Amino acid sequence: MKKDVVSRSILFKELPGHHLEAVLAIAMEKPLEKNELIFSEGDPGRGFYIVIDGQVKIFKLSLEGKEQILHIFGPGEPFGEVPVFSGEVFPASAEAVKPGRVLFFPRERFIQLITDDPTLALNMLAVLARRLRQFTVQIENLSLKEVPGRLAGYLLLLSAEQQNPSELTLHISKGHLASFLGTIPETLSRILKKMSEQNLIRVNGRNIRITDHEGLELLAASGRLENI
Repeated sequence: MKKDVVSRSILFKELPGHHLEAVLAIAMEKPLEKNELIFSEGDPGRGFYIVIDGQVKIFKLSLEGKEQILHIFGPGEPFGEVPVFSGEVFPASAEAVKPGRVLFFPRERFIQLITDDPTLALNMLAVLARRLRQFTVQIENLSLKEVPGRLAGYLLLLSAEQQNPSELTLHISKGHLASFLGTIPETLSRILKKMSEQNLIRVNGRNIRITDHEGLELLAASGRLENI
């Protein structure tokens, strides 16, 4: 199981076998309970993680205690990588959304591996560059677009990752999705209902069918729905 998770991870999937074994040798498996805090914003970045199973949310809290979800990661996805390079503190907090397991990679031992094999560093830099682009889009959405546009953009992003781009399944709760989009569940439900009434989507629980891709793209660009 551990080898399968690491070999399929975007950080390590192109590594030759002997390098993969070196990475596996320093990985430590940790079980997680639902709502277990993995690290807090400001904690020393002593290493990074890869999700084996379950889900982990990365979030920040405002001074008023409002939660803003930045990412939700599932099996095979790494998180907490930035401090591995910077040697600084975690810039956000991480918490288990559901019971699961993670692999932990201690910073000092991983830095030694990078020193011995710079290919690892190149893979991680590619991942960090992609994450930076995602953050840029998210910041733009939160600051410049209204909630309907953020939701439309999110659904289109999910659509691009599916074999059938019209059939989507939300793998996170609507409460977590609302936090990710910078809104509240009641507003999210109202927008989903309005989008259904305008024949942009069809909603059945966590299953969403996109019925008008062009209309959804226009909504993502304009950010506005009438009567919202």
